[in-house]
Amino acid sequence: MAVKFFGQFLVEKNIVTRDALLRAIDLQDQKNLKLGEMAVSMGYITQPDIERAHYAQMTKDLKLGDLLIEMGLLTLNQLNDTITHQKNTHLYIGEALILVGALDNAQLVQYLEEFKVDQARYVSDGIELPGAIANSKIWEMAVDLTYKMITRVLDMHFRPGKSSVATVIDTNFMIAAMDFSGDVEARYLISVSEGLQSTIAKAILREESVENESSEVLEDTVMEFVNVVCGNVVAKASQMGVVMNINPPVTIRPPTVGLPVPAGHTALSFPIHTGDGEKMELILLIRN
Repeated sequence: MAVKFFGQFLVEKNIVTRDALLRAIDLQDQKNLKLGEMAVSMGYITQPDIERAHYAQMTKDLKLGDLLIEMGLLTLNQLNDTITHQKNTHLYIGEALILVGALDNAQLVQYLEEFKVDQARYVSDGIELPGAIANSKIWEMAVDLTYKMITRVLDMHFRPGKSSVATVIDTNFMIAAMDFSGDVEARYLISVSEGLQSTIAKAILREESVENESSEVLEDTVMEFVNVVCGNVVAKASQMGVVMNINPPVTIRPPTVGLPVPAGHTALSFPIHTGDGEKMELILLIRN
């Protein structure tokens, strides 16, 4: 597997140095404000308003801007003004690399095309289920909500990989699982590496560092994320006329050889690429 972000691609091809990439990323961090941060900077809302909205986002499938309007914290005109200002000031990594002197415009165009060709076989632009899967709309919705919650709740940048049918669930640092029952039966699993477990913990606990947290607390945060996603899946399924029940999440520590897919089940694997050598995967273990 060779899924990469553009900056990583350039470094590995020796087109730019890692130091130049870090300087470009730092420039992006200074320049690019998230929607909530931009609204605060423009005086439309306060930081406590953002905290309230983020908390509400855990139980509602709404973009932050739409939720802020629903909560009466932003008007539609203010939201549109914020989005326009955000887009007009956004700095892409290629543009940042030009500003730090690592690339010129012609090189950026050339290497972007090379990057797209290199990544075409690995990265999925949409949610595609492999093969003929029963209740496919439910599982597409579950994957879509997972991606949304990774962005909204965990504030993580990622690239979704192409899905596949797995015969073995690969090992990882930990797996959090939750069972669905009712009109459909399946097990929802999120597999994470140690670094991503810490990233999730920081987001759930709202802490800058989780170095002093116990392993139990860190595991609980991953299970809480699974609980948030699956709660939203059940609510959305109900709107689709499908009854789904959930049990409390559990932690699985897979052996080094991985976990075989049990008979009578289909395992759909959705790689979630976050960079920096970390590994995250969504697995839907569906009873046939």
